[in-house]
Amino acid sequence: MTALLAVRDLTVTHRRDGDEVAALKDISLDIAVGERLAVIGESGSGKSTLALAIAGLLPASARIDGRIDWSLPSPPSWGVKERQPKFVPLGGRDIGFVFQDPSASLDPVMPVGKQIAEVAHTHLGLNWPQAYAKAKTLLERVRLPDPDGALRAFPHQLSGGQKQRIAIAAAIAAGPKLLIADEATSALDTIVQAEIVTLIRQLVAEDGMTLLFISHDIALAAALAERIAVFRHGGLVEIGAARQIVSGPRHAYTRSLLDAHLGLDAIPLSRQAGTSA
Repeated sequence: MTALLAVRDLTVTHRRDGDEVAALKDISLDIAVGERLAVIGESGSGKSTLALAIAGLLPASARIDGRIDWSLPSPPSWGVKERQPKFVPLGGRDIGFVFQDPSASLDPVMPVGKQIAEVAHTHLGLNWPQAYAKAKTLLERVRLPDPDGALRAFPHQLSGGQKQRIAIAAAIAAGPKLLIADEATSALDTIVQAEIVTLIRQLVAEDGMTLLFISHDIALAAALAERIAVFRHGGLVEIGAARQIVSGPRHAYTRSLLDAHLGLDAIPLSRQAGTSA
């Protein structure tokens, strides 16, 4: 399969209390076009740092060594032992990003319809009536009840699950090649988590997007992804097909993640590679 992006020897270092702390250490992996890759690990494992590095959202103070090469029409690439990237993929157009807390990612004083329409207006060149029409279509796609009313709603008028659907709609408004969902379900209750995972799977399939799904929950990762990468202390300890990672993990840390779960029987293997809800 053709790689959408290739991460090579990526190390990200932050300065803390006068010391340098490596959040990522010599990470190398490929993400194929149309693939669903999950990155799992406990807090501080480096999985969100990888997502931010790929999206070009790391703070300017971060030291970045290594490469991230993209297979896009005008191939962007950045960073060989440079503090600042040579290229940052355009957020919203090349990459859609869904953050953990939709309340923090949505503008509290702007109607959500305008926030979605703004992405389409900026990146697709639609006029405002066209952009609002697209926003309504996206609200229908993410299954918001009363899309017309939702267009005029402010974030504080919506539930956590509804706000996350709004954030997903905004993330895919310009048709990005890569959708990154960084702990996008961890702030939601179990039932809503399952609904959001199902929604993400369907949208990715319908739009032919590549998915990078960041989670600490190995069950959700196995339900959604074709491959799983396991991170610990900033390093990649294991990567493989979702079924192989769940049924025959090679690394002791991966086994400990599985042991900490409710049990292998609770992980929906039937929803792994090649299946859809």
